Amino acid sequence: MIANIKIGITGLPGAGKTYALLRVIEMLKEEDAVIGGMIDEPVIDGKHRVGFTVRDLLSGETEVFGDTETPSKIMVGRIGIDLSKFESVAVSAIENACAEADIIVIDEIGKVEVESEAFVKAVRAALEVDKPMIITLHKKSRNPLLQDIRRRDDVRILEVTQTNRNLLPYKVKGLMNGEKI
Repeated sequence: MIANIKIGITGLPGAGKTYALLRVIEMLKEEDAVIGGMIDEPVIDGKHRVGFTVRDLLSGETEVFGDTETPSKIMVGRIGIDLSKFESVAVSAIENACAEADIIVIDEIGKVEVESEAFVKAVRAALEVDKPMIITLHKKSRNPLLQDIRRRDDVRILEVTQTNRNLLPYKVKGLMNGEKI
């Protein structure tokens, strides 16, 4: 039985937010939960990050929205970001999850993603849906959306670290199953 809880996973870059989230998704799928929303994933070439993709968890649609060849005002190191490509998957993935999924997942609400007004609007709408949700949040951003999420009474914020990232998915799954942790 999935509890109607909203969980925010935060942590420093590289701490394992997406790793922990993907592990939670695997565990919840074993319980036949329908999970929708979106995941941001880096494109790795050897040991270097060379881009970003966004994936719709329900449809499987994936789009590269950042790479070293894209000229952009929004840069992550040498990676240029194309917000229209990001929005083409992320916004519809969130909207579809609100309508069709048992659990809404949004990874990641970070510095790049909040540059998209359509994404911010979709996240705000999803937070008002009466369904369980798991989101990952940039730890230090002062963006108004992130500050609003951190202040909400209905969102439980958990921090992932290098030390707890293997245990945190079990804690999140327990909370999702209604355990008092």
